[in-house]
Amino acid sequence: MNVGRLDQIIRIVVGLVLVIATITDLIGVWGYIGIIPLLTGLLRWCPLYSLLGIQTCPLHESARK
Repeated sequence: MNVGRLDQIIRIVVGLVLVIATITDLIGVWGYIGIIPLLTGLLRWCPLYSLLGIQTCPLHESARK
């Protein structure tokens, strides 16, 4: 896990907003890009963070899980 709690919450909210806005025709199909932050938030793992060596998850939190 390399995604911390606040990062996780933001990703899930943004992802849901984009997907719901697309489903309700408020924005175009590009809004389905929200699936990416939604999934990375739910899984608490971001492949881009891994490539760049970024971790927003505190060490004590990742050791607990």
